[in-house]
Amino acid sequence: MDDTGANQQGTTRRQLLISSAAGIAALGLGLGESQAATATRTRAGGVPPRDPLLVLSKFVDRLPIPPVVRPQRRGSAWELTIRMRTVRRKLHSELPASTLWTYEGAFPGPTIEVERGQRVRATWVNQLEGTMPIIAVRAAEDAIGRPGEPPTNWPGREKTEPVPGVEQIPPWAAVHLHGAHVGAGNDGWGENVILPGDAQLSEYPGTQAGTTLWYHDHAMHLTRWTQMAGLAGMYVIRDKEEAALGLPRGKYEIPLILCDRNFDLDASKKPTGQLLHKVEIASPMKIIVPFAGPYTLVNGVIWPYAEVEARWYRFRLLNMSNSRVYRLVVLDEQNQVVPGALKLIGTDQGLLGAPAPLTGPLVLSPAERVDVLVDFKELAGKTLKLVDTRPGITPGQPDLSNNINEPDVMQFRVAGKPGGDRFTLPATLSPTFKRFTLADLPPGHAVRWIVLTRPGAPAEAEQWEMTEVDPATVQIPGDGIVQVQGPDGQIKTLKRISKNFNDTANFLIERGAWEEWRFLDLGGPPHPMHLHAVDFHPVARDIYDVSGWSRAARGTTKPIKYLRPGVLEPHELGRKDVIRAAGGEGFTGELITIAVRFDAVGRFVYHCHTLEHEVHMMRPFVVMPTEMMTFGGHPAGHGGH
Repeated sequence: MDDTGANQQGTTRRQLLISSAAGIAALGLGLGESQAATATRTRAGGVPPRDPLLVLSKFVDRLPIPPVVRPQRRGSAWELTIRMRTVRRKLHSELPASTLWTYEGAFPGPTIEVERGQRVRATWVNQLEGTMPIIAVRAAEDAIGRPGEPPTNWPGREKTEPVPGVEQIPPWAAVHLHGAHVGAGNDGWGENVILPGDAQLSEYPGTQAGTTLWYHDHAMHLTRWTQMAGLAGMYVIRDKEEAALGLPRGKYEIPLILCDRNFDLDASKKPTGQLLHKVEIASPMKIIVPFAGPYTLVNGVIWPYAEVEARWYRFRLLNMSNSRVYRLVVLDEQNQVVPGALKLIGTDQGLLGAPAPLTGPLVLSPAERVDVLVDFKELAGKTLKLVDTRPGITPGQPDLSNNINEPDVMQFRVAGKPGGDRFTLPATLSPTFKRFTLADLPPGHAVRWIVLTRPGAPAEAEQWEMTEVDPATVQIPGDGIVQVQGPDGQIKTLKRISKNFNDTANFLIERGAWEEWRFLDLGGPPHPMHLHAVDFHPVARDIYDVSGWSRAARGTTKPIKYLRPGVLEPHELGRKDVIRAAGGEGFTGELITIAVRFDAVGRFVYHCHTLEHEVHMMRPFVVMPTEMMTFGGHPAGHGGH
């Protein structure tokens, strides 16, 4: 076992209280390194954290690159075996080793690389040992709302109470290839878990366009801990369209997998390496505020640095955090934003039609991926930082109200002389890319309504499936009745038909059908909504007055009213499988509209990818062949037009 080698576009912790009451071996990081060697590296580039309580030096550990594995051909198929293993790894050279659950001993797991058209048969072998390597605590109720209230985004367990039973959880697992177009039997259904000694067999057709997917544990009720324990990795599909562009490859193509973590403290207030899931319960409704950790990791290392040549690089970014939404900018040595440093070329599900300008921060919600290019030639000899920022805060400065006590993510050290790089940014990326709008959908397509309630209904935010009804048939106001006035002035009356995971599956969908899904977010923390086994096109983000929502009535006392169009981020204009419903402050909310086609068949789920929300914000949907709709499906329009 010992193997040595907040959020803007959402609601802050305090606002919630107010409004809602380099390979596997490289990860060893010099386990036997002397204190003198560490001091030498610190003088060479390390700096202390802004808050001394965080202890660890920044930019002293080189950015590791996860190992790459590829399937092997066996007859007509391609086969791959990945083992889940318990290991001990250092996440920073000044930190004791942490116990992790991993894929093949690496955190993050190895990058699995396949070619489009390769049908991969994956065997996921559970060789995990021991029990859950996470200590889970929450702020003690008698400390909530009082002076000196313990902030949950600092290390240690002071003034907290344990979450009973977490440390006794056995190592059961269910692997989900996030973003893959697969049949339901290969999707990693959260209740179909395997225990040590067993294996999960999954087949991935690989028919979709070249893109960045990722695999992670999806065991029901547990993902906020199993993913934190280390069970996640990247999965890259390559295709001919991408290869024709001559994009940076090899050592010039780098995954950047971001997450935040927290640690327990020893008696001297130094972090022990023991992973800590610490959350707060907001009074008076005992709402769990999602996890936000003080330490940012990239590729499994806290605040690393990367030495880069003065040339073009390609970075595949993944937000692997439980709940943190990153707003990323590049700063120079004078802490000034480097405008246009990131050139966006791809989103969750593949290349854009053309490079997209990023005039502001790159906003990345949990489970979202982006593909960006950076030209370091004009930045030769400079030391740059990737930082997390928020509106109204000087980039690079902390924002404690948004749980950012250390905004630095990582450092880039650019070589002094430009290399022999002949790459130029192409004007066209994917000639086959087409952005869909509602006008492209067939007449009579189904419209699905999903309401995301504010926290406090009755406690946690909830996910309601709705159907449109005649207002004369329901009591208004009433529990589960929501009225919405759209931009055309027309009022729709919606009735809740489910809210819990185990309620009847209402969304029965015809294979090959295009549908319009509408997520009405009534405000509060952001909800990155993920649909399994599909890609979709975000169509609109609209702002609504949600003052008509009543927590007491669990419905509306006056219609939710359209105010104005919102703005889709540049990376939301491509093919996606996650879309952030950003909530809102005060009496504003959002309506997110997406166009989606369903080709894979079987029973799947859609859910919020804030992992602390996942259990109570998850619902099933079923896709069936056209011929079966007569026997077991509702008409295509079920769900309300």
